[in-house]
Amino acid sequence: MNSGIRVIAVPVLAAGGASFALLAARGFSIRLFRKWARAAEGRLHVYEPVWQALATPSVYWCIAAGLYLGMAVSDLPEKYVFYITRAIHVILVFSVTIGVANMVGGVFAAQVQRAGIPISTTGLMGAVLKGSIIVVGCVAILSILGVSVAPLLTAMGVGGLAVALALQDTLANLFAGFHLLVEKSIRVGDFVRLETGQEGYVSDITWRAARVKTPANNTVVIPNKRLAQSVVVNYSLPHEQMDTSLAVHVAYGADYDRIEALLVEEAKKAAAELPGLAEGQTPSVSFDFAESWVECSLNLSVKRFIDQDGVKSALRMRILRRLSTEGIETVYPTKTVYVKEPRSIS
Repeated sequence: MNSGIRVIAVPVLAAGGASFALLAARGFSIRLFRKWARAAEGRLHVYEPVWQALATPSVYWCIAAGLYLGMAVSDLPEKYVFYITRAIHVILVFSVTIGVANMVGGVFAAQVQRAGIPISTTGLMGAVLKGSIIVVGCVAILSILGVSVAPLLTAMGVGGLAVALALQDTLANLFAGFHLLVEKSIRVGDFVRLETGQEGYVSDITWRAARVKTPANNTVVIPNKRLAQSVVVNYSLPHEQMDTSLAVHVAYGADYDRIEALLVEEAKKAAAELPGLAEGQTPSVSFDFAESWVECSLNLSVKRFIDQDGVKSALRMRILRRLSTEGIETVYPTKTVYVKEPRSIS
């Protein structure tokens, strides 16, 4: 009886003591790591996701290590030790896989935010990174369990062909999403106009579709395949600042030099007061002949495409008031109709 109790008590005490010691060392190490990470100026965005991702899996590592030590000093039958040891290995590999996947995903998200992208991390890239690590971990677990991976891969290849045929549209969207992300012709945060006329900011590109948030605060969902095949105008490339023009109609015979000077003066004044106008620019005026007036186009730059409507509206009011004060008349479309009376037949 005493011998049986000793066979069980020794590994239990060894496993419990080792686990407790390792958990205590873990807690001390995490506190020390957090303090060091906060003291490392400019690197907290990298270190913080690391300890956040490893905090929970490290508990299982301590317990598994304690159990492994308990099995090593136990007198249990070899058959039971073998199966318990294999279970410990599976737990270790699984916890390491989940921890590394979360750590890579957290570091990736932190780097994207640090790069200045004003939205959440692209779902497609995050899912691919985590999925790849989890697949590797699953293959390692199968190897530990004694499952031959080669026949499984062969079966998966045959089954994958059938699945690929059945999921052609889904896979097309997946690879189109990869193409968009790698080519960077459309990026998260860009302001785009779709072929259908809808426009807005690209809020995310997932494995299936891209989401565009319109100025009216609605979301347009476009499948990646259709987006890759469409004609899309990207107003954020090569940079967000863009040129635009504002037309003013004056009568023939007006003082065009004076009008040009007034328009440029008003544009320069507005540059310091209107937040949407680009700073440090040199406005210019071009003239064109129309049927009933001379069209004066004020050429200037705005910071973003979405700023041009507000800038034009404010500039129109300024220019109309200034021209009215200076006594310069603007011309609007008019038509003169002459009615010819029919000749009487005597």
